[in-house]
Amino acid sequence: MQHLIDRFISYATIDTQSDPHSDSTPSTEKQWKLARKLAEELKQIGMEEVHIDAHAYVMATLPPTTNQAVPVIGFISHLDTSPDFTGRDVSPRLIRDYDGADIVLDETEDIRLSPSYFEELAGYRGQTLIVTDGHTLLGADDKAGITEIVSAMEYLIQHPEIPHGKVRVAFTPDEEIGRGAHRFDVNAFGAAWAYTMDGSSVGELEYENFNAARARIVVKGKSVHPGTAKNKMVNAIGILNALLASLPENEVPERTEGREGFYHVHRIEGSIENAEAELIIRDHNRDEFDKRKAFLNELAGRFNHLHGDIVRVEMEDQYFNMKEKVEPVFHIVDIAREAMESLGIEPLIKPIRGGTDGSQLSFKGLPCPNIFAGGHNFHGKYEYLPAESMQKAVDVIVKICELTAKRHW
Repeated sequence: MQHLIDRFISYATIDTQSDPHSDSTPSTEKQWKLARKLAEELKQIGMEEVHIDAHAYVMATLPPTTNQAVPVIGFISHLDTSPDFTGRDVSPRLIRDYDGADIVLDETEDIRLSPSYFEELAGYRGQTLIVTDGHTLLGADDKAGITEIVSAMEYLIQHPEIPHGKVRVAFTPDEEIGRGAHRFDVNAFGAAWAYTMDGSSVGELEYENFNAARARIVVKGKSVHPGTAKNKMVNAIGILNALLASLPENEVPERTEGREGFYHVHRIEGSIENAEAELIIRDHNRDEFDKRKAFLNELAGRFNHLHGDIVRVEMEDQYFNMKEKVEPVFHIVDIAREAMESLGIEPLIKPIRGGTDGSQLSFKGLPCPNIFAGGHNFHGKYEYLPAESMQKAVDVIVKICELTAKRHW
C-alpha cells in the first residue's frame, strides 16, 4: 500500500496541466517531464519496447508468460490534469484511518472536505485518504490510473507464475482537452482491445459515453449612441441572451443525470457590436444528439429571421458513444466484470456522463471500455483518493490479464 501511495505522490507533484489554447501536442511542455519519468520507470521495472514518440505518447510491452494464443490487450491512462483548476505546486496530504469527520484542508481559510456535502466520503471511514492542501487539484484524474497500471505491470513481472498474454500499456497527453486520442497510433499499439483506467468509484465499468459536440454562437450588432438609438441600435449582447434563454431550461448539466442529455454554456463575452458564447452539446442517443444540434441551428435561423442575418453558429463534433463499437465485442466487458466479481468487487455498469480517450480510440479501431481508478471530486481542491481503491484497481488489472490468458480463444 505504501509503495502505491509513494508512487502516486511522485506523479501528482509534477505539474502536467494541459492548455486548450495551445496548438501543439502535447499542449504544454511540462507534460514531457512525467512522460520521460514514466519511460525510465517502465524500463526499471522490466518492461520491454519502451518508447516515447514525438508527441509524448508513452508505450511499453509486458511479454507473455504463456505459449497459448492469447489476444494482445492494453491498459491506458493520461498524463495531463485539467485546465479547470491549478495543478501547480500540488502538495498531497495523507489522512490515515479516516474517522468520518470533516477534513480540514486549510485551517486559515477554513477549507473543508466534508461528508455532509460530499456524501461518498463517509463510506471511506477507516481507510487511508490522499487529499489536497485546499489550493490545487490532486491529479488522481488520471495519475491514479497511471500508478495502478505501472504497479500492476510491476507485480506481474515479479510473479511470472501468473499466466498472461502480451500486454501493452500507454500513457497519453492532453486527454483533458479532448485530444488524448488524436495522435494515438493504434497500429503501433497493436492490441485487440484495451481498458482506460480513468473512472471514479470502485467497481465502475463503463462502455457508454456521451455523443459530444462543441458550438460557438456569434452575434454581430450595431453600436449607436443610446440617445439616438431607437430603431437603429442592434445590441448583440441582448440578442445573444435572448437566444440562450430560448434553450430548454431544464436540459443543463445541473438538472440532468443518467442518459439525459444537455446544452452547457460555459463562456460568454461581448459588447454591443459583437457577442459570443461557447457551449457543449451532449446526449447518449445519437438521434437525440443530432436533434439537439439541429435545434440550435433552427434557433439561430429564427433569430436571423427576426433581426436580419446577424447570428452565426459554428459547430464541431468531438466524439461519439463508444457503445456501438464495444457491443459487437462484448466479451471485453464480460472479462472485466468477471475480474471484479472474482475479487469480491460489485461491478457498477453505468453510462459515462462525459468522455474518455476510450471513446475516440473505439472509433479508431481499438475498443476501449473504462474502469475505475478510485478518485473522487476531480478537477478541484476537494479531490481525494482512497489508497485502498488504488490497490483494488491494481488487483483488477492483474486479474483481467490472467482471465484473458485462461479463456479459450
